[in-house]
Amino acid sequence: MSAFEDARDELKKLPGIGFRSAERIALHLLVEHPEALAALLTTLADASQKISRCEICGNIAERGSLCTVCGNDRRDAARICVVEHVPDLMAIERAGTFGGTYHVLHGRLSPIRGITPQDLNFESLRKRVAGGNVEEIILALSNDIEGEATCHYIRETLLGSVANLKISRIGFGLPSGAILNFADPATLKSALESRREF
Repeated sequence: MSAFEDARDELKKLPGIGFRSAERIALHLLVEHPEALAALLTTLADASQKISRCEICGNIAERGSLCTVCGNDRRDAARICVVEHVPDLMAIERAGTFGGTYHVLHGRLSPIRGITPQDLNFESLRKRVAGGNVEEIILALSNDIEGEATCHYIRETLLGSVANLKISRIGFGLPSGAILNFADPATLKSALESRREF
């Protein structure tokens, strides 16, 4: 059963997939509905060739193109909402209350886990702000110690680099330690509307 166990263990490495879920998925694809495996493999291989990070914000995009937000000239490029991960961006977009642009860090600072500023998408944020067209940075990061540390780093790095740059932090109708992509649209709307200067 080592081949099955290897497949299960690889699935278990995916975010949100525990032991039992990985086992069920592996059984579904390998034993119960093996015909679904070929389609899944083809789709994933195709997507891996066509999808990359947006060169401006770090969101998902077709390779060689901007994401749907950065490519939309009706978005307010003067306001950038900084998020940890793409699912956080998607959650805010589903709420339908933010008309600015985004910047995806792809994580947050964590000295304990060895995640430093060089490991995250900070440099392109600095370049965007240095361009002089950004008026507000909205920090929509998790409400925990690592999220706060990341917010402080961004504030210290960007504040003073551009005249009149406003840095705000979303208000939290979310419990401490909550993850953005699990919040409902009404809570996210409230959090964005009650943001405060940081």
